[in-house]
Order: sequence, then structure tokens, then C-alpha cells
Amino acid sequence: MAETRPLKRIVATDCGSTTTKSILIEYIDGEYRQTVRGEAPTTVEKPLNDVTKGVINAVTELEELARLKYNDPDITFIKDENIWISEKEDEGVDAYVSTSSAGGGLQMMVTGVVAKMTGESAERAALGAGAIVMDLIASNDKRANYEKIERIRNLRPDMILMAGGVDGGTTKHVVEMGELVGAADPKPRLGSSYKLPVIYAGNNKAQDIIRETLADKTDLIITDNLRPTLEIENLGPARDKIHDLFMEHVMAQAPGYNKLMSWTVGPKNGKLENIPIMPTPAAVGNIMQTIARKNDIEVLGVDIGGATTDIFSVFTKERVFNRTVSANLGMSYSISNVLATASIEEILRWVPVDIDESYLRNMIKNKMIRPTTIPQQLEELVLEQAIAKEALKYAFIQHKEFAVGLKGGQKQREISEAFSQSLSGGSIVNMMTLNLLVGSGGVMSHAPRRNQSVMMMLDGFLPEGITRLAVDSIFMMPHLGVLAEISEKAATEVFEKDCLVYLGTCVAPVGKIKPDKVSLSAKIELPNGDVFEEDIKFGEIRLIPLGVGETAKATLKPGKGLDIGNGKNQEIETELHGGVVGLVLDTRGRKPFVLPMEASERIPLLKKWMLALKAYPEEFLK
Repeated sequence: MAETRPLKRIVATDCGSTTTKSILIEYIDGEYRQTVRGEAPTTVEKPLNDVTKGVINAVTELEELARLKYNDPDITFIKDENIWISEKEDEGVDAYVSTSSAGGGLQMMVTGVVAKMTGESAERAALGAGAIVMDLIASNDKRANYEKIERIRNLRPDMILMAGGVDGGTTKHVVEMGELVGAADPKPRLGSSYKLPVIYAGNNKAQDIIRETLADKTDLIITDNLRPTLEIENLGPARDKIHDLFMEHVMAQAPGYNKLMSWTVGPKNGKLENIPIMPTPAAVGNIMQTIARKNDIEVLGVDIGGATTDIFSVFTKERVFNRTVSANLGMSYSISNVLATASIEEILRWVPVDIDESYLRNMIKNKMIRPTTIPQQLEELVLEQAIAKEALKYAFIQHKEFAVGLKGGQKQREISEAFSQSLSGGSIVNMMTLNLLVGSGGVMSHAPRRNQSVMMMLDGFLPEGITRLAVDSIFMMPHLGVLAEISEKAATEVFEKDCLVYLGTCVAPVGKIKPDKVSLSAKIELPNGDVFEEDIKFGEIRLIPLGVGETAKATLKPGKGLDIGNGKNQEIETELHGGVVGLVLDTRGRKPFVLPMEASERIPLLKKWMLALKAYPEEFLK
């Protein structure tokens, strides 16, 4: 393709299952900024059966808004029913990139020999590549062979990832898994004209036997072992193959994607090249990893949607990335599953007024059958946010159980994910070292008050020590994740300036303390010259105004036996960052955090905390 011109105007789209979202990113006054945004219904299904129609509609809205913004009727992004990548400056756009989760996203099945070892590594590889893992089949999962065959046959995944065994080890169990897949003769979910892609990333000694077993029945791709030894996990090659196959097979079968794939173009290695479409969750993971690496921080992000809750994390000094999909926890389609997982008592414990159980049940069922509705009454909003807290809590529990060191050997990951850990199999999620917690999804990004987003994060995740809080303003992270493939500078600048809305910083001491004792002694010098100084007892919340871009010099001393990041009883002198909500000093307890179940005790506490956080109107909480 042609030589590139300066990257000044970029269009990015995210083709979701219901909506195609488009954004325009421009180089203005020496930095990249997101300037206008459009959206249109996704058109992958009948009657249009062509995803590019929705893309054109969403980008047409961008075009019209840009013309209005700059009072220039000649601005054109679309030419000959195509995104116009022009070789001349000041016409068309310089790059077009896209992500997609239309058609249900990427659905995979994984196999391993031992579920908690090679099976878990295969799950990590698939989830990190943006897939939903439909099932894990392992030699030791206690299902009979005929049940496993039936499961493989009935699920109809988009592709299968097979792992198992260390290089040079025994091949018996890996070969058995290959025979099960062969006996099932699985058919792909989309399209009957091609063979199901199967990636083999297991014991290299078994490659020839796997080839004999599966090459004729499936589209078999063989790559490097996920676990060449028990001590090493090598996820990179398998993830790369998943991305390639997602484009070649899954997306190629979806209506209009072949055309869309020819449109996505951007500068790489000094030339214009096709930029592969990314699965939406993989793109979100990509921007999370980019931000963690560029800023040298640990990041935890959540996307709470209607059907699933995705959690992304980058922890440890080696920046290890993990992603989990809680496919049964969501705010519309899966809202009944939140009730089933959490119980009605756990949801109602976050509600500061007396509400009848039947009211909550009716609200949940209504939301499930009418997923696009939004709360009309304040009571409904309070209930929805209470449900969100439990969805976040249980999704985070699942994430911590999954984001662990390697089981079966001393922990060491190599390639881009190398890290060592003394405890094999222990969770690497450490809230005390977490720098940034990012929330996204309708219930978080579109809460009527940003203070409510802070409340949901505090109660759902219980951050420890000192943690910055932010939300994704308009769910722009997928666009920026794929943009990072062609320009990390553009992606990170827009992420920092336009994508993230910084809410503030939370300070939360950790450890056991008696209710009447001082939990935190704080002296905070604010930029306007005021000084906040207080010995805060256990069970309180303090909200201190500190705006976006402002910092405050703080001296923080935890109560006896407590820790805020420097060790028990150790004072910290630091700079705290502000946000649209401000600084939150939370002494309600961590490890343990206890909320009384008795309504007479609990409701006054909830009202006190919500008033302190300014989460809801005062008249509602009185």
C-alpha cells in the first residue's frame, strides 16, 4: 500500500451486538483528542445482513457533526460507500480501525489434561484474546467420555483451543483429548461451508498424532505449547493464532465483514496496511495493558454490561494481564442470575430504605424482559445500583480465583508476560498495590451522579490503601485498544484526556480495629490553602472536595494495627489526586468489611455513608 501521511484524523468504530459506535480522533494543537461521536444500530442481522451499513450510518453521523463543528460542508469521511482513506492531506481520513462483538463475539471451547493446570492456561489464553469460554473439557473433569463428546458436539463454538502436557512428556492424555474432539466431529456456529478451526498448543511430542487424528476433520493449526514446562506459561503464540482465526473464519462468515475487513487501514512500518478487526474485549484488554506499561502502574478495570461483567487486570511489577468474563452476571439479560447468585438479602442490604421483597423481584423480572428500560423512580435507581454492587462483588471474586500463579510448579511466565511468584497457585490480585480502578458500562458510566459511581466501586471492590478511581466516559476503551496497534501515543493521550473521567482518590485503612478507636489520622493541605485535619474513627466516610487535575499534599497515619500501604502503623506522606467527586477517606473497615444484617442497625449506617458521599438527595435519605 501507499506511503503514509501524518496521522491527523482517525475514525474508529466498535460494532457491538446492538449498536455500532463511532468516534473521530484528531491531532489538535500538538495532541490527539476525541472530537465527535456517532452511533447507529448494528446491521449484521436481517433484514440488512451487512455490518457495513451500520458502520456507514455511524460514520455519516460523525461526518455531519464534524461539518457542523467546523462549519465546513466539504468535510468528507465516506466516498463511494466506503471509508475514505485519502493519500492527500486535509481530505478523507488518515486511518480507520474497528473492533467487533457483533453476532455474540468470539465463543470458544478449550481442552486441557488437568483442569487446574493446562486447562486453566488455555482459559487464560482464550480470555485474553477476547473470547467467551463456553466450557473447559479436561481429562480429570469427572465427566464420562460420551458426555464430553456430546458437549463438544452440542456447543458449536467458533473454535477450539487444545492444550495439555509439557514438551517431551507423556502423550497419552493429550491424544485422548484429540480423539474425543475427532469423535465429536464438531461443526462451527457460523457457516456450514468450512471446517471448525482447532488450535493445538500442547505437548510438541504429540503433534504428529494430533495431526493424524484431526487434520481431515478440522482446520487444524499447530502452535507452540502453552505450558512447555510446569514452571513456564507461554500464552503469546496461541493468542496470536486466536486473533488470526477470528478474522479469517469467524468474522469472514458474518454478513458484510469481508468488506469491512478491507476498509480497516492505517499506518504500520511506514506504510498503509490493513489493520485487523479486534474482538471488543481484546481491544479493552489492549488499552489496559498499554496504560499500565506506559505509566508503570497496576490497573483494574470492569465493564458491567447487560449480559456479562468483564474484569480486566494488570498486576505485579511485570504487568501480568488477566481477563475474566462472568457470563451470568449482568444488569438486564442476566439480572435474574445476579439475584440467584447473591440472594435477595444481600442485594437489599445495600438499600437505605425499607423496600418490600416483591417490589425488588418485580423490578428484576421487568428489567430482564425489557432490557433497554432505565429507572424512573429514585427507589428503582437505588435498587439497580444495589444489584450492580453485588454483580461487581461476585464477578471480582471469580476474577481473583482465576488470576493466580501457575499451579504445578514454581511460578514464572515468560515472553511478554514473564513474572515470578513464590506462591504457586495464589491470586496475584493485590488491592493494596492497585494504582487505578476504572469502571465502565451503563450503570457506572451513566449514573446520574458521579458520586454514585464512586459508591458502587467502593462497595463492589472494597479498594485498599490509596487508589485512584475513574470511569470510562462514553465506553471508548475498545476504540482506543485497537488504535494502540497503530499509534500508542494517540491511544494513550485520548485515554487520559477524553476517555477517563477521574473521580478522585480513595484512602482506606486495612485491618481489624474496635469501633470506637481512631482508624485514620489525616492532614491534607488543599491547593486553595485550606487544611483538612482530623482523627477519623472507625466506620466513617469523609468526602473532601479536590477537583480534576488538582493534587493535595497529605500526611496519613493509620490507626493501631492498621495498614494503608506502607505496613502496619506506618505513616505515609504522599500526593493525592482529585477528580469530579474528590477525596474519599473510607474507614468502614477492610479485611473484614462488615455490614450489619439487622435493618435497624444497617439502614442508619447506610444513610450516614450515602449522605457523606452525597450519593443521593438529602431529602431521600432523611
